[in-house]
Amino acid sequence: MNQSHQPVLLDEVLNALHVDPAGSYVDATLGAGGHAAAVVARLTTGRLIGLDRDPQALKLAHKMLSGANVELHLSNFARLAQVLERAGVDKIDGALFDLGTSSMQLDQPQRGFSFRADGPLDMRMGPDAHLSAAQWLAQVSERELEAALRRFGEERFSGRIARAIVRYRNEQGNLSTTGELAHLVEVSIPHPARRKARIHPATRTFQAIRIAINDELAAIPAGLEAAFEHLKVGGTLVVIAFHSLEDRPVKQFFQRKSQGCTCPPGLPQCVCNKQAEVKRFPLVKPSDTEIERNPRARSARLRAGRKLA
Repeated sequence: MNQSHQPVLLDEVLNALHVDPAGSYVDATLGAGGHAAAVVARLTTGRLIGLDRDPQALKLAHKMLSGANVELHLSNFARLAQVLERAGVDKIDGALFDLGTSSMQLDQPQRGFSFRADGPLDMRMGPDAHLSAAQWLAQVSERELEAALRRFGEERFSGRIARAIVRYRNEQGNLSTTGELAHLVEVSIPHPARRKARIHPATRTFQAIRIAINDELAAIPAGLEAAFEHLKVGGTLVVIAFHSLEDRPVKQFFQRKSQGCTCPPGLPQCVCNKQAEVKRFPLVKPSDTEIERNPRARSARLRAGRKLA
C-alpha cells in the first residue's frame, strides 16, 4: 500500500463490506488504491474489479494490485455495467464508491485541482472530460458560469465571481493558471466575507468548476444503480462522500431503496406490494483520532446498505 496515502474510513469500509475471501468486489474509484489493496489482501480465490477514469491512478494501481484476482479498467463508474459485462461478471458481493477528488490529484500542481500551489488550470479527472477548466472558462457564458458556481459550489457570491471572470477574459485574456483564478475569486468577494470565512475564498469556485467539467454528479446515480443491479442478495454497497452535493444523491438512493410500502395512508391493506430492497446501515463519520491523523477525512460521510431478497 502507498505509505503516503491514508485511505479514509478504511476500517469502517472493511467492516461494512465484510469481505468474503472467495467473493467478487468492485472498487469503482481506485484513486491511490488504499481501499482496494486492503480488500485484495483479504481475498483468496475471490476477485477485485477496479475502475478509475484517471490514467495516472490506474498506472499506480497496476503497480500496487498485481495478481490473477485483480482486473483493472480505465473507465468512469457511470459505465460500470459495461465494464462488468466486459469482465464477464454477473453478480458481485460488494462495491465501494469513494467520491470526489483523490489526494493524489490534489497533491499534483500540474493537475490544476488545487489553489494551494500554482499550476495549469486543468482539473480534468480523465480523458473522458473533453475540456480543461481553462478551456471551459474561455467559452462559458456569464449566465452559465454563475449558475454552475451556485449549483455546484453553493457559492453565495456566484454573480460577482462570474462577472469578474468574464470581465477579466474580455479585458486581459483567458485565465490559464490556478493562481490567477484563485486571486481573481478572492478579490471578487467582499472583504468582510473573506475575513469571516473558515475556508479559502476560492474553495467553492474550484469545486464547482471541477464538478462541471467532469460531469461528476450525473455519474453518481448511474454508477450506484449499476452496482446495485449486479449486487448479490446479502451483498453490500458502500459510498463515501465529502460534501453535500455528492452526499445528497447517495442519501436519496439509499432512502428510495430502503422504502417499503408506498400506499396512501388510510388504506386497509397494502396494494402496492412494494418491499424494501436495502437494509441501510447507520451513517458513519471519521473519528477524532482519524481526523487528527488525516485532516482531509474531516468531511467524509459513509453510507452503506445490504441488498435484501
